[in-house]
Amino acid sequence: MEPTAPLAAPVPPLPLVQQDSWLAPFEPVLRQRQARLAARLAEIAQHHGSLEDYATAHQQLGLHYDGRRRGFRYREWAPGAEALYLVGDFNGWDRQANPLERLDYGVWEIFLPDKEYKDRLVHNSKYKVHVVSANGAQDRLPATARRVVQDDYTKDYAAQVWRPTVGFAWTDQKFRVAAAIKEPFIYEAHVGMATEESRVGLYREFADNILPRIEADGYNCVQLMAVMEHPYYGSFGYHVANFFAPSSRFGTPEELKYLINEAHRRGIAVLLDVVHSHAVKNQAEGLADFDGSGNLYFHKGERGNHPGWDSKLFDYGRPEVQQFLLSNLRYWLEEFHFDGFRFDGVTSMLYHHHGEGVAFVGYDQYFGPGADEDAILYLQLATTLVHEFKKGALLVAEDMSGLPGLCRPLADGGIGFDYRLAMGIPDYWIKLLKHTPDEAWNLGDLWHMLTNRREGEKTVAYAESHDQALVGDKTLAQWLFGDGIYHHMQAADPDPNAARALALHKIIRLVTLMAGGEAYLDFIGNEFGHPEWVDFPREGNGWSYQYARRQWSLADNPDLKFHFLGAFDNALIHLAKARHVLSGGLAQLLHHDEENKVLAFARGPLVVIVNLHVAESQPDYRFWVPKEGRYRVVLSSDSSAFGGFDRPDEHYIYETYEQHLRVYLPSRVALVLALA
Repeated sequence: MEPTAPLAAPVPPLPLVQQDSWLAPFEPVLRQRQARLAARLAEIAQHHGSLEDYATAHQQLGLHYDGRRRGFRYREWAPGAEALYLVGDFNGWDRQANPLERLDYGVWEIFLPDKEYKDRLVHNSKYKVHVVSANGAQDRLPATARRVVQDDYTKDYAAQVWRPTVGFAWTDQKFRVAAAIKEPFIYEAHVGMATEESRVGLYREFADNILPRIEADGYNCVQLMAVMEHPYYGSFGYHVANFFAPSSRFGTPEELKYLINEAHRRGIAVLLDVVHSHAVKNQAEGLADFDGSGNLYFHKGERGNHPGWDSKLFDYGRPEVQQFLLSNLRYWLEEFHFDGFRFDGVTSMLYHHHGEGVAFVGYDQYFGPGADEDAILYLQLATTLVHEFKKGALLVAEDMSGLPGLCRPLADGGIGFDYRLAMGIPDYWIKLLKHTPDEAWNLGDLWHMLTNRREGEKTVAYAESHDQALVGDKTLAQWLFGDGIYHHMQAADPDPNAARALALHKIIRLVTLMAGGEAYLDFIGNEFGHPEWVDFPREGNGWSYQYARRQWSLADNPDLKFHFLGAFDNALIHLAKARHVLSGGLAQLLHHDEENKVLAFARGPLVVIVNLHVAESQPDYRFWVPKEGRYRVVLSSDSSAFGGFDRPDEHYIYETYEQHLRVYLPSRVALVLALA
């Protein structure tokens, strides 16, 4: 009798499934995604050597100087075109003078030797590519143009040769993201609106004037918006036209490098708000219908149009599009030393319906026919590339669907991001302030919102971001202060509504940071309660810069309540960093008193107790703490340094009795305590 072959050992569930048994029915989908990624990586390795080598389309396409051949080589991918011509000031914009030759795989090429063009195609020369197709002929901007400028008079955009005689000298060789950023405290910022003057701010001004503020406030990451070139300033940078061009309205590429180098000198990482979820539909400036086929970078027909954003949608299943976008990530990491990315609009990428009007209520929505598997594969390739290319790089996903595993390693069954934005928290605060009287706040709901996140997936908590600051919405300060933000902001003004607003602004930000995530984010100016929304110059406001700026003088004036809010934020960030709160595990609920509106919790080595009652103070409030000992106040929202009334004695030492503390807890006050 033949011996029986031993049975194969059962394959253990993926770590993601082991942690969440509700995912068990969908494990085959997770494994299929892993297998598809492995197959694509093997295919890339076979034909290109490695994923990093594959992500070099920007080195092959576009205009490049070839020192060996002594001249400029220009290549463009346009398989559907009938003819291409390079045009510019170097040939008097003659659309027939310099035709490109068609090569394999839909790539076109021309070489311009120095002997003929040395004095004509030079630094600052402007150029375009003239594309002839079955649909007609049009001047276009090269897909991988690295600098694009707008004519002040005609408002027309053109690519620009950029070959400065002296390149930028980096001095950040010793900066390491992983060493510098143990816990991310992220300052979301827009270079153009970072000046107090009514104009467009510049990269160098941001480096010299704003980075010192960010460093002093304790933030260790800057998240830069609107860097990728976009024709409409008012789009906040989210309708990108030129994916490889840093916006010229803020300065030169060298000045952006100066900004990033200076940030690294100060120990600050820089994240790029990258937009791979969609692109501007403009043909004159962008990629739409580039070769006349209607299906080059974007899906053909209605599938190529975003239903809510008036923009174009990438065809992530096309290898050339994958390569274009992956090359874009490598370019920003390599050329400008960015330390990672905040991926915009991930929900739109993940699903065919783009999240439009969809409430995510069941796991089948994450893995059913609504999921865009091509986009998911691209995101897996993107996270793989970034983490391979720059060790310690940070990847943040903007996703409101709550996809399980989005921020888990690929080996676990995840997508590979490091952090997800806690988009529900700012929405919760706004809805609370808008619809619920202070005395009706439900602390159980509040605690659930701050702590309801997937185990093992790190979250960026924030009370508000640029979304709440845009015109048409209101910031926390605007909701809280109302018209008082213009009339009752003198430090000595006793207005009770302003006092209430000041107290709640501090408490909201404190509990969000202390309980809401493993990273924290603030939008430029919100930390001091900036009094205005953000509204970029447009026809509807007379092309005014009045609201596309930040009034730093308000925060710097000690006679104004804005100064108190800024000082509190500074103290909060420095305390959280010093005590390693964000890496201190999940917050632990210690006490929940709905009647008296008191909430107490522990995070890391700190204990937080908050009284949100509108009127009642608690003279001798008793609550349980995890450790016996002597406690002292390390931060009080009621300190006079932060516009409070100094009601709790911050020098008093509280001693436990049977593992309980008794504290004086005034109304609308938050105290942070630590073992003395």
